[in-house]
Amino acid sequence: MPVVREFTLPDLGEGLTEATVVRWLVEVGEVVAVDQPVVEVETAKALVDVPCPYGGVVTARFGDEGAELPVGSPLLTVAVGSTAPAGPGAGGDRTPEEGMGDAGAGTGPTAPDAASGSGTEKPGGAAEGSGNVLVGYGTSAAAARRRRVRPAAGAGAAAPTRAQAAEEGPVPVMSPLVRRLAREHGLDLREIRGSGPEGLILRTDVERAVRERSAAEAGAGASGVTGTSRVTGVTGAPGAAGTYGTTGARSRALAYEGLPGEAERIPLRGMRGAAAEKFRRSRQEIPDATCWVDADATELLAARREMNAVGGAKVSLLALLARICTAALARYPQLNATVDMAANEIVRLPAVHLGFAAQTDRGLVVPVVRDAHRRTAEGLTAEMARLTEAARTGSLGLAELTHGTFTLNNYGVFGVDGSTPIINHPEAAMLGVGRIAAKPWVHEGQLAVRQVVQLSLTFDHRVCDGGTAGGFLRFVADCVERPAVLLRTV
Repeated sequence: MPVVREFTLPDLGEGLTEATVVRWLVEVGEVVAVDQPVVEVETAKALVDVPCPYGGVVTARFGDEGAELPVGSPLLTVAVGSTAPAGPGAGGDRTPEEGMGDAGAGTGPTAPDAASGSGTEKPGGAAEGSGNVLVGYGTSAAAARRRRVRPAAGAGAAAPTRAQAAEEGPVPVMSPLVRRLAREHGLDLREIRGSGPEGLILRTDVERAVRERSAAEAGAGASGVTGTSRVTGVTGAPGAAGTYGTTGARSRALAYEGLPGEAERIPLRGMRGAAAEKFRRSRQEIPDATCWVDADATELLAARREMNAVGGAKVSLLALLARICTAALARYPQLNATVDMAANEIVRLPAVHLGFAAQTDRGLVVPVVRDAHRRTAEGLTAEMARLTEAARTGSLGLAELTHGTFTLNNYGVFGVDGSTPIINHPEAAMLGVGRIAAKPWVHEGQLAVRQVVQLSLTFDHRVCDGGTAGGFLRFVADCVERPAVLLRTV
């Protein structure tokens, strides 16, 4: 007899606590093999195909496309040991509450035998483990987690939901990150309505409560009115009245007096949400400063043309700038560092893992070139091209998006002359490169038209002073103006 296994969203690493369902790769009733990808999810880092450690027939899926699920919530159930399509009672897409219904009444999936492993059943009762290393599943047989059985209808009082239990019992929060975020902002988790399964409080719920409280404080400060407010002109014609629902006693409505139409709300989720959180932490934690300089890039462009004219692999301008960055970091290692807030120490890092900004349809991502200091200009060109293409197709892995030590941002591709970069937390610096444009320039004592670029360096003032940052930037500018300077660093 088939055993129904429940497959939950595994820990995808890097401290990620939730993921958004992008696309289901299997249908209810479809036969799946061990380690077959069953769903494509978007985390705060990348698109990930999630493999199922069980083989059998899919009996239910949980979560529509676009739904955000916390780690540990159900993804699907699989009838292990069955190769025939599920019957009519298997059901289609269901919510986690429906799929985890009253086991005694037969409305939910059959609870696995406590002695069964986490893999598919072999003849004779042996369990075959999944080959994929998923946190919470592993590669060998392990005791299945016990599931709480709720009484069937009419068998007694219904078990309280997590939201109801929060009033008297533990707060329904799965992630320590959510608790820390609430604590940092002085929020009481008991006053937040969770949007996850059975009232589970997610990070997005806490962030929404923070935004609503900030908006309420701004609105109260502007009008001098406190308490629950009735808003005017939020939707419809000016002067139309409406009421904002609140989440928690501290939430207040923000009135947009006299503005017609309905405001558009865009959730800060996935990669956009991760970027927003990085920007916030960077501005909140890092005392940054910026210095900039104009440089004559005419000789650098000429050197690139000569390098590409001799045949062989082509060299990109971004790769040459990356090569200059690694040479500058070898001379000024103070900027290839991070600050350990817990230990109150500056940590200088032994290798240069160079991040570079890449614009995609899904937003801005920062792929990381591992050991960039050991690569040639040709090697940097090839690796950056590979990572850029993977970023555009959404196939970057977590390891290719994390643990950078310094970031190069070429915003000149957007036709921008200058900018003040925001440091990619927890790094210590970022070099920004503007567009290269023909401008009047004094060259060898004569006024001439030269190809000029603005370079800007934003740095963490805790790791170095202005003299070090200025020396780094001046060395970069010297290499741009006279590429032969790089020969002294080889």
